[in-house]
Amino acid sequence: MNEHFVAESSARISTITLICICSASTILQVSSAHGRKEAGAPSSNPSSVRDAQRDFDWDIGAWKMHMKRLAHRLAGSTTWVECDGTDTVRKIWDGRANLGEVEADCPAGHIELLTLRLYNPETRQWSLNITDSGSGVLSPPAVGEFKDGHGEFYEQEPINGKPILVRFTIDDITAKSARFEQAFSADWGKTWEVNLIVTETLMKEAAK
Repeated sequence: MNEHFVAESSARISTITLICICSASTILQVSSAHGRKEAGAPSSNPSSVRDAQRDFDWDIGAWKMHMKRLAHRLAGSTTWVECDGTDTVRKIWDGRANLGEVEADCPAGHIELLTLRLYNPETRQWSLNITDSGSGVLSPPAVGEFKDGHGEFYEQEPINGKPILVRFTIDDITAKSARFEQAFSADWGKTWEVNLIVTETLMKEAAK
């Protein structure tokens, strides 16, 4: 689902987002480099980095989704809002991109999201983008990669007038399940607050 990596119909779009960036050419590079360093990712030198264009093949299919989001982010909240829905992911460009269609029922109403993941063959990293049916505008991309079965993607955006680092992770990947988390950091990665947790269970596998 993402990739960026959803809250309040798409908190990742208006505030995420996992997930606005003032200078895509400068800040995204800084954010991505910060994320790779923290994740212990390999060097971005093409000669030392593996080809990762099939890293999302496992996610192609129809998934049952359960989502929990923190009611108030970066405010010390312990109240969670829960939603249930589906995420249908289809492959594009032989796996070098994919589209996910998310529909979920939440206490505040029904939400519809579209996730777009794109593989960059030069950096050998993925970007995660999201939009909702109400805005039709893609979020800033969260950029990152997988290592040893763990996906980690970063972006930066202003929240309440302050720059916030956003981390989107993917873990516990099996043939029939996966776990996604989004977290915010107001101190450039020293501490993190998880504000979105999504667990997915495969309903129907699509042709790879």
